[in-house]
Amino acid sequence: MDAMLLILAYLAVGLSLKRLHLMPVNTGQVLNQYVINVAVPAMILLHLPKLELNSEVLLPALMPWLLYPLAIGLILIAARIMKWSRELTGALLIVVPLGNTSFLGFPMVETFFGSEGLPYAVIYDQVGSFVALAFIASTFAAVYGNLNEGSHAPNGGFAIAKKLLTFPPVVALVIALLFGQSEYPRVIQPLISNLAATLVPVVMIAVGFQLQFRIPREDLLPFTFAMVIKLLVMPLVAFGVVRTLDMQSLAAQVTVLEASMPFMISAGAIAISAGLKPRFVASLVGYGVLFGLLTVPIWAWVLQSSS
Repeated sequence: MDAMLLILAYLAVGLSLKRLHLMPVNTGQVLNQYVINVAVPAMILLHLPKLELNSEVLLPALMPWLLYPLAIGLILIAARIMKWSRELTGALLIVVPLGNTSFLGFPMVETFFGSEGLPYAVIYDQVGSFVALAFIASTFAAVYGNLNEGSHAPNGGFAIAKKLLTFPPVVALVIALLFGQSEYPRVIQPLISNLAATLVPVVMIAVGFQLQFRIPREDLLPFTFAMVIKLLVMPLVAFGVVRTLDMQSLAAQVTVLEASMPFMISAGAIAISAGLKPRFVASLVGYGVLFGLLTVPIWAWVLQSSS
């Protein structure tokens, strides 16, 4: 629970900086540019080379990739029916599928299932969240990013591919896959570790700085839609899968709990940095943390009661 308290503290710092006018009005955008160009790539370089897969971790490894297409499909259907803008659709596509499965997920798993559940949480996070952050979030940011209402997508597949391949998290992904190491030499390891460690505090301070408690009326429907998909539908589908397969193992319980985590902070940073509804995304991430304080323990209770 300390992780939740830390995040609330970071949000309060950012909100206080804004309310007391202690920082420039564009502080949120500046901090987000730092995150997307430095902290997120450092996090990918640090964690991606540590992936280790075996037959015992198939459920937490595969479940995220079942849930992502579901969330993306529901968003695209809703966007078409509701005639949502490209900017709003892109923001939802980046933020909704990905959960905060490490900074919140790890301490939550340890709190409710003990340290024995952490290896499964790491697999869910590493194979699902970090890889998806680099591929899914970066792809949608490249395609939808910096597009104002009425603008057109990048002209042709080559332009989209160029924009994607030069996106810093994607560059970090390629470097991590080709040259990444579980332990980097000498000064490089602490440098990458320290830069990656700045991700959560910097992003949450930026989110707090941009947090809007009054959500515009036109954003209430997509806001509610995103909350329901992330905090209810995705964990409910994961729970249904493990129950259908009659799986009550620790791996199954951890998998469902990880699926119940609120929106990933760094995915929100990518959406904001791409210019996709920054205030809406900041509110979504901030309120997601607050609502997650209630919904995640409820899912833990459901899992423990049904085992």
